[in-house]
Amino acid sequence: MANYYFYQAKQQIRKLKQVKLTNQINRWLEKRRWYEPLRREFWSRPDRLMAAKATLAIAILTIPFVALGKPFFGITLGLGALAGALSETDDHPKGRIKSLILKVGSFGISSFAVGILSPYPILLGLGLGLSTIGFLLIGGLGERYRGVTFGAILVGIYAMLSIEISPTWYWPSILMTAGALFYGLLSLILMYYRPYRLLEEQLSRGFYALADYFDEKANLFPSDEKMQSEVRNKLALLNVKLVGSLDRCREVMRSYADALKDDSPLRVYLQYFMLLQSLHERAASSHERYDLLSQDPHNQEMMEGIGQILHQMSDAIRQFSYSLLTGVPYRHPIALNWSIKALHDKQILFKQNESHPLSLLIHNLTRSNISLQRLADENQRPITPKLAKDNRSLWQRLKDQLSLQHPRMRHAIRLSICFMVGFAISESLQMQKGEWIVLTSLFVCQPSYSETRRRLFQRVLGTITGVIVGVLIIQLLPTTAGQLLFLLASSFFFFSWLRRKYSTAVIFITTFVLCVFNLASHQGVAAMVPRLIDTIIGSLLAIVSVRLLWPDWQHKRLPRLLNTAFEKNALYFEAIIHEYEQPRTGDDFDYRVARRQAHRADNALVLAWQDMQLEPRKHQHLREQSFTLTYLNHALLSYLSALGSHRELGEKNSAELLQPAKFILSILKEAQIPMPAELAGKKQALQALANDLREKQTNGESAIPIQQLRVLTNIAELSLKLVDRTQPFDTGQTA
Repeated sequence: MANYYFYQAKQQIRKLKQVKLTNQINRWLEKRRWYEPLRREFWSRPDRLMAAKATLAIAILTIPFVALGKPFFGITLGLGALAGALSETDDHPKGRIKSLILKVGSFGISSFAVGILSPYPILLGLGLGLSTIGFLLIGGLGERYRGVTFGAILVGIYAMLSIEISPTWYWPSILMTAGALFYGLLSLILMYYRPYRLLEEQLSRGFYALADYFDEKANLFPSDEKMQSEVRNKLALLNVKLVGSLDRCREVMRSYADALKDDSPLRVYLQYFMLLQSLHERAASSHERYDLLSQDPHNQEMMEGIGQILHQMSDAIRQFSYSLLTGVPYRHPIALNWSIKALHDKQILFKQNESHPLSLLIHNLTRSNISLQRLADENQRPITPKLAKDNRSLWQRLKDQLSLQHPRMRHAIRLSICFMVGFAISESLQMQKGEWIVLTSLFVCQPSYSETRRRLFQRVLGTITGVIVGVLIIQLLPTTAGQLLFLLASSFFFFSWLRRKYSTAVIFITTFVLCVFNLASHQGVAAMVPRLIDTIIGSLLAIVSVRLLWPDWQHKRLPRLLNTAFEKNALYFEAIIHEYEQPRTGDDFDYRVARRQAHRADNALVLAWQDMQLEPRKHQHLREQSFTLTYLNHALLSYLSALGSHRELGEKNSAELLQPAKFILSILKEAQIPMPAELAGKKQALQALANDLREKQTNGESAIPIQQLRVLTNIAELSLKLVDRTQPFDTGQTA
């Protein structure tokens, strides 16, 4: 027992010495003028940080072996590190350890299987196809498995490429798995230095996407009808990006919450996440037809002021996003407070009371500004909010995918057939490095036709450009050292562009591959023309498979997506009504879930319409109606968001508000494609209600606060338009 306490004391002393040394180094660095700008620049670029980490791992693994005249070993280790970086999951450090164990196991199985089956092409082709289905279905179990299984498929293909130049069949398996393990350990060590860095990055991306949304929305003030339509279309696409960022934040937050026994360190990040969701709801809300308000000369000055405030708020949100990454304390812009105060002063000067159409919008901006000011107030939300979680078991998640109707099963079979056909072409024609056909299909073949078509052009153009640039630079850098530097530079720029612009990233991965084969076997330049041919074949296989095997044309999906949008909007509206009936005193978990599902349904509609533009013209059925319905649904969601964002004002005269709101809700609940016959009579009643609300708004006779009456009137009118415009989508026309 005495030895145990002595050991614990030694460990504590060692930790204290480490902390003291770290503090001394930090104090020394802080005195250097160059340090702070460099530190901020380093931490403020997550993509570059990821690129630097991956390139460092590849450099450590590659340089010593190339210097010792054993380039194959160094290059193969580097490929393993590359695959490890591409398959890295956004997870808590404990989750990363589990992912790393799974990764090493799956990478080893995949690459060893390739080595064992390589003398038997038929078995290798069948194994490649069947394992692809298995890996993709396992990837559907969760985000952690998705990254690992993608990496396992990628390493298997890399092993097929490397085995020809390997001294023995097993070296690619050992080296690639070791390279992935090394990268994973390096990533964990760096994560130990800042364990909450991943959370900060995801939240920063979310706030940055929100800032872009605010910036675009500012263009509505002032605007005409044409400009408003264009801006709202851009806002719908920006909302897709923003909701995607929110979902990624939630997943990372969930992984941290599951890993931590004490959630105290997580509370500040949860507070930021709740603020992000709250600001998103306010930003997505619409209170009036801003093009109509812009036509009134009396509103011109106010409208321009609101536009300027939205730009300033966007800058403030970007500043906070920057502070999350760099650790620089956020300072709320004083100019924003002055602008808000000036707007209120103008309201008084122009004698605009609470009944003015802009009053609710100005109230919304004021509350958003106050929320940003109070970021440091830990008492904003004393209750730790609950996060949504998938409570299904792993077996249940797997069973849910075991159907030909499931999109993931279809994609798995489609990709598997792509691989086997590509491998058969490569073997039958004895193509040099024909495995690139399979590799190209992996990256190009996506679940939908439009995504695959987009990837096809990006991959082919990027490869052509990469081949031309790479061959020219290789001629200028004929030495081993020069090509090694070019390889590392290509790696860095590949990861820097991967999340921002895929076509640019393809250029650098092409030059990376050129250097790999030039260093390992002096065949890099000679292999570029076969690579280009294989890229074209793999891309064509991907587009043909998506078009022939379960082509999910968007006009067929639209009725289902519209029904989902009706359902989720109704649930969101119901949650809002519940908040007006019983103002929340604790966590608003059910409300947040309903709002998120409504935005996801809206985003699915927006993406379906966008994807339809890339489909063959003969499959672009009801294109104009699709655009109109997408536009109307997004507008309806904006007005629902406005009603929800002001739910704290609903305590007064809530009964008068709830009666018409519940009737509109009943219409949305029954709305579906094909439209029920009994809904025709209710449509007339809804029209009468909308007219009545509009008349009360004009006369000022309603007990409902005028601002909320306006929003409710818009909800009624848009619900009526949506029900009317869905008539062309009957089952006969969309089959």
